[in-house]
Amino acid sequence: MNVLVNIDRERASVVSSETPHFFRRKRGILGLVALLILGIAGWRLFNPPEAAIANAPPPSVGVATPLVRTVTQWDDYVGRFAPSQAVEVRPRVSGAVTAIHFRDGDIVRRGQLLFTIDQRPFLAALAEARAGVASARSALLLAQSDFTRVQRLTGDEAVSASEVDSLRARLQAGQAALAGAQARLQQRALDVEFTQVRAPISGRISDRRIDMGNLVAGGEGSAATLLTTINALDPIYFSFDASEALYLKAQRDREAGNGSTNVEVRLQDEAGYRWKGRLDFTDNGLDPKSGTIRGRATFANPDLFLTPGMFGNMRLAVGGTTRALLVPDLAIQSDQARKTVLVVAQNGIVSAKPVVLGPTIDGLRIIQSGLSANDRVVISGMQMAVPGSSVSPRLGKVLPEANGDVPNAEAPIAAQATFAAR
Repeated sequence: MNVLVNIDRERASVVSSETPHFFRRKRGILGLVALLILGIAGWRLFNPPEAAIANAPPPSVGVATPLVRTVTQWDDYVGRFAPSQAVEVRPRVSGAVTAIHFRDGDIVRRGQLLFTIDQRPFLAALAEARAGVASARSALLLAQSDFTRVQRLTGDEAVSASEVDSLRARLQAGQAALAGAQARLQQRALDVEFTQVRAPISGRISDRRIDMGNLVAGGEGSAATLLTTINALDPIYFSFDASEALYLKAQRDREAGNGSTNVEVRLQDEAGYRWKGRLDFTDNGLDPKSGTIRGRATFANPDLFLTPGMFGNMRLAVGGTTRALLVPDLAIQSDQARKTVLVVAQNGIVSAKPVVLGPTIDGLRIIQSGLSANDRVVISGMQMAVPGSSVSPRLGKVLPEANGDVPNAEAPIAAQATFAAR
């Protein structure tokens, strides 16, 4: 009896020691079976039977015929604004600056008083010149009286001919002396007038280069002291350089009767070309070093917003107007070095057409050649349209995007901000 009990105990201990290993093997087998089932299901999902592929409907893509519009052709240039007139204000006479009659950066008018130079030395010289005129006039009157008196006596031969000639010469010398004195008087009056430095043109004045109390040198050219500068801003010029290719294109367009002088400029923080002007000058030759020719346009600037040195993108309407085909710029695809668009035939087959591109207008690209007005261009779902495949076309419409004068995204932002005081 004890022997049987011991045998049962030994069997129970053996079974209890093998139980964890048994369950681990069982769980491993179940995991392998689950992975096998998932693998078969995934293979069936990503590799459906040929019958399922054949019965799948073709993908749907949006198609539309090109938009036909009359457009104006432009050529693009870059340049900077420049003053229509620029003057360096320098004194005509030397002396000490006694007054300044403007604030730096003011808008001044032609003839406006800017600087006053000490007038006292020039007023004294003017008084001396007036006295010289009076003395010369008195001497002339005496000589004229003597000559008149002698003329009455010449008939009786009371006066010799040589004395008459001498008196006549004195009269002529007196006349010349009076003319010289009057000229000196005018010069001294001009010197007094030049002590008041006035604006020669209208425009925006720069800062003063000389403060009150400083001595300035008068004269001609750069020998005189620079007081300030004035730029005329209305109208204002826009100067640019055109390449030889663009210059030739403009000349060909003018020969064909499509030339125009209308220009438009867009500033750095603008999306649209809001500034309208006219081309008024083209240089008489190309620069052989750069292969460019200098041009200039004129713009009205009544509110003086445009400033010399400001950068801008300009376009010149030299190509005239023409009928053009337009498609969304997103519909253009690149095939190595050429550009293509996807079109759908009547049987739903997709094909790629190489095209020649023009500029963009409100998100639409001008197609210069390679496309007809009846082609159905893929405008949405391009990723599902493969050349040679079949698709289900869904009719759409090509529309221009709204493009107002909104600030450029690259415009600088403020470095700091604080709460405003209430």
